[in-house]
Amino acid sequence: MEESMEEEEGGSYEAMMDDQNHNNWEAAVDGFRQPLPPPPPPSSIPAPAREPPGGQLLAVPAVSVDRKGPKEGLLMGPPPPPEANGVIMMLKSCDAAAAVAKAAPAPTASSTININTSTSKFLMNVITIEDYKSTYWPKLDGAIDQLLTQSPGDYIPISYEQIYSCVYKCVCQQHSEQMYSDLIKKITNHLERVSKELQASPPDLYIERFNIALGQYMGALQSIVPLFIYMNKFYIETKLNRDLKDDLIKLFTEHVAEKHIYSLMPLLLEAQSTPFQVTPSTMANIVKGLYTLRPEWVQMAPTLFSKFIPNILPPAVESELSEYAAQDQKFQRELIQNGFTRGDQSRKRAGDELAYNSSSACASSRGYR
Repeated sequence: MEESMEEEEGGSYEAMMDDQNHNNWEAAVDGFRQPLPPPPPPSSIPAPAREPPGGQLLAVPAVSVDRKGPKEGLLMGPPPPPEANGVIMMLKSCDAAAAVAKAAPAPTASSTININTSTSKFLMNVITIEDYKSTYWPKLDGAIDQLLTQSPGDYIPISYEQIYSCVYKCVCQQHSEQMYSDLIKKITNHLERVSKELQASPPDLYIERFNIALGQYMGALQSIVPLFIYMNKFYIETKLNRDLKDDLIKLFTEHVAEKHIYSLMPLLLEAQSTPFQVTPSTMANIVKGLYTLRPEWVQMAPTLFSKFIPNILPPAVESELSEYAAQDQKFQRELIQNGFTRGDQSRKRAGDELAYNSSSACASSRGYR
């Protein structure tokens, strides 16, 4: 009887609890089905109080599960203290990640700084026309002065690397035209001074001073042209279709040689008729230099040029051999009159004088022609 009563009481209690849970569930469902009330106007919404990040999450305790218990997933006593809360640990890790992110520089800003830095460096390397006139051309001007006034074989204390670097930078910055104009003007002024100095020279020093001026200028070109080779390659040859060395040689021809050729040539012919009035090396340098400047000047004194430049006169012919021999004999007599001897002739056989003179005349004629 007691057991049956307990069963009835237990059954009635369970049925009562089921009815109460069912009623609560239906009430909750009806609440979700009802439409939500319209939101109040913005002015009537009170400003919520600010709470620390994660404040709402801190109010929800997390259930701790001990995986070391006899059965996984079973609750082991009361919840742990807040320090062991999983949500708190997650917030701490998020705060640490945020701190690291704040410490790291922003990639966009760094890339912008790098671009601006490279741009500023590029702008700093720009050579304006004022920089060229105040800094770069004065260096080139001083070096050209030293090269034009040096004596052959002298040492000049200038840095060829620095001068070449100045030319290179000016060409890269589009100052080639201005630099070429300044170079031509500089050398033209120098040659005009040289021409005036030659005009004031006395006749006995005229040939020697012309030889010095010609040799000094040609020696300077051997250094000036290589220093301006970058300008010659990327401006003169490409845009002007000329060559720097040819232009500078033409300057000497126009401003010096053409003004003095008609005064110089009579002195050269006179010096040729008087043996050793002018040293052979000086005569050879002037004649070869004039032929380099303008080959047409050969027609003014073909015999003079033929003594230092081959193939000037027409080829020798057999009918003129006697004339060649007579010219050589005359030249030998002039040498003897000026104190030059032919050396010891005691071992020379009789009758060889004519043969020797004839053969030497033919040989010298072939050499001149």
